[in-house]
Amino acid sequence: MKCRPTPLRSFVSLFSLLVISGLSLRAADAPASAPAASSASAQAAASSTAPTRGRTPTRKDADGRTLQVTRNTGHVTNYYEEKIPDYTLPDPLKLASGVPVADADTWYKFRRPEILNYYKTEIYGRVPASAPKVTFTVASTDPQALNGTAIHKQIVGHFGGPDGPTMTVEMFLPAKATGPVPLILSLSFGFGAVGNPSSDLSLPGVDPTAAPALPPAGTRAPSTPEPVADILTHGYGYAVVRYTQIEGDSATGSLNIVRKLALMPGQEKPDDDEWGTISAWGWGLSRIMDYLETDQAVDAKRVAIVGHSRLGKTVLWAGAADPRFAMVFSSQGGELGSSIGRRDFGESIDDMAQNFGYQFAGNLQKYVGHWNNMPVDTHMLISLIAPRPLLITGGTGDQWSDPHGEFLGEVGAARVYRLLGAKDLGTTEWPKPETPLISGDLAYYLHTGPHDITKEDWAVFLNFADRYWKSAPKNN
Repeated sequence: MKCRPTPLRSFVSLFSLLVISGLSLRAADAPASAPAASSASAQAAASSTAPTRGRTPTRKDADGRTLQVTRNTGHVTNYYEEKIPDYTLPDPLKLASGVPVADADTWYKFRRPEILNYYKTEIYGRVPASAPKVTFTVASTDPQALNGTAIHKQIVGHFGGPDGPTMTVEMFLPAKATGPVPLILSLSFGFGAVGNPSSDLSLPGVDPTAAPALPPAGTRAPSTPEPVADILTHGYGYAVVRYTQIEGDSATGSLNIVRKLALMPGQEKPDDDEWGTISAWGWGLSRIMDYLETDQAVDAKRVAIVGHSRLGKTVLWAGAADPRFAMVFSSQGGELGSSIGRRDFGESIDDMAQNFGYQFAGNLQKYVGHWNNMPVDTHMLISLIAPRPLLITGGTGDQWSDPHGEFLGEVGAARVYRLLGAKDLGTTEWPKPETPLISGDLAYYLHTGPHDITKEDWAVFLNFADRYWKSAPKNN
């Protein structure tokens, strides 16, 4: 597919009511200032400034936008549609041999495994056979949580044995459910501290008087809480895990939990085709899914995964790699997640490889400055989720994540969705903000505002989920 761009309209503390914050990663995933572009002449007026956190030299344009400059290639951030070079996307419906994919059987037997293997070895990294085993225990159960509206379970996953590192999953199920319920599993940056003083929820091991734990370096404070009460009212369960309990998230601390446990004797780091942290976080979600399949209160055939920013990338990859997940909600996954990589707008592949190389397979470095050599692009990652429901959201104030490119990623996957009998977006025209496209199995929503998973995003997602799960028992 040859694309010509067109100018179109960018801590841990559980108090009396648990809500989970969709933390923004403006400082970590985005330059400190990245508003929409205003004029082509502004970029030419860029001037040098100090490097950002010692990683990427930056420049400021005349409008105050931060333009990152990669060291290896000298690539400068572009915010102008008219400056995007022509690019050609690989065809998701053509085998590497050149043979067209004309039916679902060929897709499932040949093309899907081919694309999946590219992502495993070249982009996110394969999970090694030495990955630790995970065993789960239910640490506590409260049948009267949230003023009697929920059953709360605290589930602990043990990596590599009873004395190994652990991750804790906090799960809430509607108290009045009469059978197994659909569940929304959130991969989160941290538990929020916004609560309801009238709630009597008390969680084992959590001190409500303690100061919230600091979020990972480079993140800012939580903003929009995850709507636990609304999720329960819809008749769905809710579970959450903090991603850094699976693997760390920094250049110096990203090989200290599950990836470290998987190292073979004499091996100092994962091989170039083995897992980066995104693959490790996604693997953690799949291990939680292993537990959910054993919990009779959960309908394991109706589990959705939700993530924001780098975790938006993670849930896309987890949904692609593990077809047991019935639905995916990716909020502003951006470069090497939900937006087209070859599209030179906002954060680039070079930026990701330089600043967050540990999140990916070592093989990703081969494509720095050679984007068109990648055998895949985002539309193909999205295609791996087909025909399951997928919602991608963007923000007008988050041009760094390229919300238009996120929309185009779904447009590029439309042919695969249709081939498999599913419904695409229904349009190729980028919608105006606050115009949800949720009538198909591919869905998109653009909010007005910054890099955040907003209250409106959640409302759109719950309406989207209701189309598939409306038969779920209601908690009235």
